[in-house]
Amino acid sequence: MLNAPNSGRRGALSGVTIFSSAFLLFALEPLIAKRILPWFGGSAAVWSMCLVFFQTALLVGYLYALLVTRYLNRWKQAMLHIALLAASLALLPIGPTERWKPGPSVDPSWQILAMLTATIGLPFVVLSATSPLLQAWLARDGHQMPYRFFAISNFASLAALLAYPLLVEPHWDAPLQSHSWSIIYVLFAALCVLVAWLGRKANRSVQAAKDLDEPRVTSLQKAYWFGLSACGSMLLLSVTNHIDENVAPVPLLWVLPLALYLLSFVLGFGSQRFYVRSLWLRLLAFALGILGYAIYNINAMEAIQVSLPIFLIGLFVCCTFCQGELYRLRPGASGLTGFYLMIAFGGAAGAIFVGIIAPHIFAGIYELPVALCITAGMALLLTWNSGQWAARLLWAGVLGCMIAACAANVRGYRENALSLRRSFYGSLRVVQSPRAGPEQTRTLFHGTIQHGAEYLARDRQRLPIKYYGAETGIGIALREFFPGPKRVGIIGLGTGTIAAYGKPGDTFRFYEINRQVIDMAESLFFYTRESAARVEIVEGDARLSLEQDTTPPFDVLALDAFSGDAIPLHLLTREAMALYVRHLKPDGMMVFHVSNNYLKLAPVVAQLANEIGYRAVDVKTHENPEELLLPTEWMLVSKNPAVFENETVKVHAQPMASRAGLRPWTDSFNNLAQIVEWPQLH
Repeated sequence: MLNAPNSGRRGALSGVTIFSSAFLLFALEPLIAKRILPWFGGSAAVWSMCLVFFQTALLVGYLYALLVTRYLNRWKQAMLHIALLAASLALLPIGPTERWKPGPSVDPSWQILAMLTATIGLPFVVLSATSPLLQAWLARDGHQMPYRFFAISNFASLAALLAYPLLVEPHWDAPLQSHSWSIIYVLFAALCVLVAWLGRKANRSVQAAKDLDEPRVTSLQKAYWFGLSACGSMLLLSVTNHIDENVAPVPLLWVLPLALYLLSFVLGFGSQRFYVRSLWLRLLAFALGILGYAIYNINAMEAIQVSLPIFLIGLFVCCTFCQGELYRLRPGASGLTGFYLMIAFGGAAGAIFVGIIAPHIFAGIYELPVALCITAGMALLLTWNSGQWAARLLWAGVLGCMIAACAANVRGYRENALSLRRSFYGSLRVVQSPRAGPEQTRTLFHGTIQHGAEYLARDRQRLPIKYYGAETGIGIALREFFPGPKRVGIIGLGTGTIAAYGKPGDTFRFYEINRQVIDMAESLFFYTRESAARVEIVEGDARLSLEQDTTPPFDVLALDAFSGDAIPLHLLTREAMALYVRHLKPDGMMVFHVSNNYLKLAPVVAQLANEIGYRAVDVKTHENPEELLLPTEWMLVSKNPAVFENETVKVHAQPMASRAGLRPWTDSFNNLAQIVEWPQLH
């Protein structure tokens, strides 16, 4: 056996290496997700697909750790790991290059997975394997508490995840982030090589003695490991999707569910006293009840200050139950790598179900109700052998309530729905008000965000409503200016309401990334079909389409892609503005729809306009329920003095908001934290 000083030094060096690997791993996740986000229309599904890749790559790393520790001696393990570290350096600086930008016909899900596999796969797998591999080495040398290093690993992951939005993103642009990460990775590789070299000789006698004392792992135990891990992963992704679709469509919030998920691992594996089973089972029953009630009625929306804590605290309680039970059911040190492999297998399976399978089998966002049912089912199974009928009846009742909440959620999505569709870009539904008559309407929803509506009465079908009334910024721009035949470009189709302003001789050219939105606008709404203007629809990301567009310049270029879902940040950068100017006539106008409950986009637009020598005015209108008009904010951007001298514009113009310290957004730098604005509680 190693003497105590050497063992202590080895343990400390291994702990530093494990901490470094986990920190780099979770610093890489938001860095890469943010870099590729603009290439896929800013969709929140980008983060979900990244999580699918991360969980799957984690599984590969854990499988590698299991195989090498099982079938290779310590010398060969060390040499193989050093070789992989050296090979991974060839992929630095980290991150995909511009050549990975997708084409318009490529399936985004598989494109993301292929891109991440080719560009960051090997470093990610090496980093993932470091923790279980080094823990296995320590266990074989007689270390008493290898599982504590799993808690250290998750603490490092949590620290990296929180450091990104608080310290890295506000101050470093994307190239600097990539190069800094790559430099630190080289230092980590050197440290890992040192640990592998020092630990190349195994102490087999210690491990052999320990193996004799440890009970055999049963198939049922492995099934519980898989089920609990899959449950936690499903909860993580489904709560994230629910927040993005139904609570606050702000990419900044992606980090919070993952941070709580990691914290549950830190606490569950870091201290035996934290997970008091009887207490957490009671908290779990309460949390499931609150979450079930929150999703029971999809039309009942609370303020974000209420709903966001409910879902985040509920996620934390559910995940703590999963991690606490995993720690309770852990094997001895000899089964450590197999245990971690099964955790990774369950995590990958849960992520794949939510990120890939669910969008193809569910028309609505049903993953969260399903995950809650599975969580209640796991609690019922794990408490069934307690011998207490009260506990069995309690959890059978909780499971029944979750099934009822799931059924109500599905029924809510289908109520009055003419069409339900789901894709990489989110869940869409067209809802028709049930009572026939002149006030009957048809509305397009993306999650809970309205993306346009129209009256069904024949004499009112072409009346622009919701965000597009005659006194809104877009209404004023198209009514007060450019009276002759005009060319209008619109980024974001929705129901095609803006086409209602078309006159004979006009051309209205829409750019829309989601094929399903195009199908719904053309088949279920009348605006594009009955417009007096010539209507053209271009499928694909608007910025990529404009870069290839050779059509004549526009009189008006309207950007209507920022009101819901995860906003496409690449449409609000210095480079994007230069592209818009190239497609705009000298006296033309850009019109930005910046109505958003959570992001104050007006200062961003004003700053970008000022940089290119244009002026901007903020035009706001109030809600008018009688005319089905929502409160709306549009920014008019132009060099034409007549725009700012117009009396109608002056009536609706608002003082220009500003944000201290706001830097101009570019393709390599933007910071949502500076423009987040929570709505007030009433």
